[in-house]
Amino acid sequence: MGAEGAAVVAAMIANAIKAIGTVVKIEPEEFAKVLNKTEKPLVIYAEGGVISTNYQYLVSYRGFAFYTKAEEQIELPKGTEVIVAEKIWIPG
Repeated sequence: MGAEGAAVVAAMIANAIKAIGTVVKIEPEEFAKVLNKTEKPLVIYAEGGVISTNYQYLVSYRGFAFYTKAEEQIELPKGTEVIVAEKIWIPG
């Protein structure tokens, strides 16, 4: 790939990040703490994994999107609205 192709890829990545905003990856325990601070949280949930199943969660809080991946399901607070997604993709 030449310099021009690399520039196109870089621009695509930058646009994806702008569309998503700031995503903060945290440990499942910290994710649970964020959920408990949120009134009526809306959680995006997906299951992933090839060899073993993992559980992925995404929630918005104070303008940030918090993401975690756990080996076991996280107990969500009562009143949490859940949207089940086919896949959660976070730019790396």
